[in-house]
Amino acid sequence: MRTVKDVEAYLGRLNREFHEAEGQPGTFLVHTSGKTHIALRVDPPLVIVRVHIADVGKTNHSELFRRLLQLNAQGLIHASYGLDGDRVVLSSALELENLDFNEIEATLDEIDIALAQQVPELVKLLKQA
Repeated sequence: MRTVKDVEAYLGRLNREFHEAEGQPGTFLVHTSGKTHIALRVDPPLVIVRVHIADVGKTNHSELFRRLLQLNAQGLIHASYGLDGDRVVLSSALELENLDFNEIEATLDEIDIALAQQVPELVKLLKQA
């Protein structure tokens, strides 16, 4: 079975900047090309990967939500957009037991691409509401 040390070794092999979140063993903050960090938490039996995209207020965001669902269906394989309270998040859950390097690499790469290509459009939709 894989452990936190295996996940940390995978992140090291990816040559990505990351650090363990202070006071939260098993939680890593993975740097992206922008200001955003990807939170990766090893919480057996899962590895949770999550990015906070934006906050939504109480106004009508039907176009934004429609676009999120379209992106989930057409543009994402390993991750998906969702709402956590008033926060739009991009997240993925991987099984720790048989996690391999390629799986974590594909998930992080997909999130990087979504941050670069999809999130700017989503931010515009938020501003229009």
